[in-house]
Amino acid sequence: MNPEIAIGYKSPSQVVRRITESWCSEHLYCSSCDSPRIEQTPANSHAVDFQCLKCSAVYQLKAGKRWDERRVPDAGYEAMMRALRSDSVPNLLVMQYTENWMVQNLLLVPSFFFSSASVEKRPPLGPNARRAGWVGCNILLSNIAPVGKIRLVSNGSIAPVEAVRKNYERIKPLANVRADIRGWTLDVLNIIQKINSTVFDLSTIYSFEEELSVIYPNNNNVRAKIRQQLQVLRDLNFVAFEGKGIYRLLP
Repeated sequence: MNPEIAIGYKSPSQVVRRITESWCSEHLYCSSCDSPRIEQTPANSHAVDFQCLKCSAVYQLKAGKRWDERRVPDAGYEAMMRALRSDSVPNLLVMQYTENWMVQNLLLVPSFFFSSASVEKRPPLGPNARRAGWVGCNILLSNIAPVGKIRLVSNGSIAPVEAVRKNYERIKPLANVRADIRGWTLDVLNIIQKINSTVFDLSTIYSFEEELSVIYPNNNNVRAKIRQQLQVLRDLNFVAFEGKGIYRLLP
């Protein structure tokens, strides 16, 4: 990245934003289509930093020197929950850069891979804060299924563009699941990937019933919901039903 592009900026956060966004404008492509670039949105565009002019996909960038694949600080909690309910969350780009302004890691989480389980409510700001009472949130990357975290740069190594787009296209059918039930689909998919076994049975997924009950306290029939989401994942070719309660995770 070119740090000289931020000469004249005094705020450290503005410096980081200017340098990282400039790099993205110059080097990033759209993962959702074949466009070779994404355009920076006007300053102060709410929650959106870039947009593809070809397919209208939008992106938000979170950049920092530290790398934490468990959580990423985000903006207001209520705003994020409204975006989830209205299915208007942008694609998330999580960047780690080095002291000498090299891109070390760059992760893409598609817009349709967020659920309420991936949003953590932070405590409200104290009474002495400039925005006293404001409640922010964190994005829990650890609660997003591995297949929904696409690596563009990993430890300084750049992933081939074709591979990134192929991975995005493979999971894109999830965007067609209704937003009000997609959270269940994503959370069941995350559980399947957490058990780290290609072949699994229904009882193994049932063992996570309590965990899902915490996420969805108003649902009194979690096991039926699990079976329903396994059918959704089967129809989307994420899993195959082998018979007698046995399933197989597809590549």
